[in-house]
Amino acid sequence: MQILIVDDDKLVCASLKTILEADGAIQVTGAGNSGREAILLYRELRPDVLLMDIRMDGMTGLAAGEQILKEFPQARILFLTTFLDDEYIVKALKIGAKGYILKQKFESIVPAIKAVHLGQSVFGDEIVTKLPGLLQADEAFCYADYDISEKELELISLVAKGLSNREIAHALYLSEGTVRNYLSGILEKLSLRDRTQLAIFYYQHR
Repeated sequence: MQILIVDDDKLVCASLKTILEADGAIQVTGAGNSGREAILLYRELRPDVLLMDIRMDGMTGLAAGEQILKEFPQARILFLTTFLDDEYIVKALKIGAKGYILKQKFESIVPAIKAVHLGQSVFGDEIVTKLPGLLQADEAFCYADYDISEKELELISLVAKGLSNREIAHALYLSEGTVRNYLSGILEKLSLRDRTQLAIFYYQHR
């Protein structure tokens, strides 16, 4: 698994490289110190996961991430920051980042990267508990207008709670394959890209 690290603190970059490569399954193929470097290095290296700080001089990690996702919609970006800032969290979610975790939770960095590499979205507990309050509801929205069934709406609510396909399958007495099919159909009906956007959509429209 190839990882690109971007943080404006070179010591942090070096420390993260040591932590990640100690795992054995992770190779750090590049490191940058600004948002602009993140864009250039991503274009060059096409890493499996981009681990990036948010607050950086010049171009922020959020601005860089937004640009990268416009060019490479399948990019897996995991933000690692010391700031539990509401505005940053909402922005990270809306641009399509795969995760947002705190640097203080250093023991969760490697598991988070592996989860993101597998296509999962990873947000720390501190962030998940904030989501309902951060994302405003739109009372006028009707799921039925988008041909979303009660079963599909139940599945959407479980995705928004952070459950994996396996956990959803167990909760709804379905196979994982059926859950995947349901999820693909829901994303298509709502014109959404992935389960992270689906979770945001749910909190905005419930």
